[in-house]
Amino acid sequence: MAVRRQSRGGAVFFPLGMVALGAVLLSVAGCSGDGAVATAGPSAVGTARPGPAAVVAAADELARAGTARVRTAMEMVSGHTRVTIEGRGAFDLAARTGRLRVTLPPGVDGARPGERRLVRELVTPGALYMRHRAGVPADKWVRVDTTGLPDGNLVTGGATDPVTAAQLLRGARRVVHEGVTELDGSRVWHYSGVVDIERAAEGAPPLARRQLKAAEKGFSGRMVPFDAYLDAQGRLRKVQHRFTFAADPDGPPDADYTVSSTTTLHAFGVRVRIRMPDRGDIWTGKIAAP
Repeated sequence: MAVRRQSRGGAVFFPLGMVALGAVLLSVAGCSGDGAVATAGPSAVGTARPGPAAVVAAADELARAGTARVRTAMEMVSGHTRVTIEGRGAFDLAARTGRLRVTLPPGVDGARPGERRLVRELVTPGALYMRHRAGVPADKWVRVDTTGLPDGNLVTGGATDPVTAAQLLRGARRVVHEGVTELDGSRVWHYSGVVDIERAAEGAPPLARRQLKAAEKGFSGRMVPFDAYLDAQGRLRKVQHRFTFAADPDGPPDADYTVSSTTTLHAFGVRVRIRMPDRGDIWTGKIAAP
């Protein structure tokens, strides 16, 4: 199953995450409300226990952290079916650029039955570049303008950009401390709550604001449940958002499906080099059906 979207440079695949997950499902066939962020407990970043305010400030703290390695997982659940897209890579969190190798479910995007296609992605402010997509020459990249995507590129690429995931937390509400646990050998503080996408967009930098504004219209409701894990320096180590989509805009609510996007960050300060495609390496021709 492939979906195309026209652009000035020709047809591009849209969206990878939803198409890949949706294709698998077809082949085998919350929280809400308003409320201020909790203020109980210490809130200063860098203390022994980062407080709820550190959740809201997660994007700023990641920018100060500089770079990190990331692991991603995007899981779609509909009925009794569950499929996952996985990714690994590294990001320059201050520059909001990164690279990922995204592994699709078996048989998706033109892959043979049982084969898992590996897609290379470059994430930049406002654009997503993908290589090894079905229907595109193997040595070419496809460019997608993420500021115009109806989900703000939160699920389109099959992995949520960790910077955008952190920007979402600017809209955190009803934040609750769930306890302390360990992640990748580090002590982390677990918080849960809901994200108000509209509120997050209002507090985000201009380019991120455009993506989040687009995402306001892409989901069923503007409230998105989350779980966030911060270390003692206030750095976001893991975040999970649960997005809900209407399978049929005119159908019943129980027909909706959920996509859980999980991003884990580690190895802060690692050297990250991102080489962007040359203009001649970007495919602008017709994309063949897989």
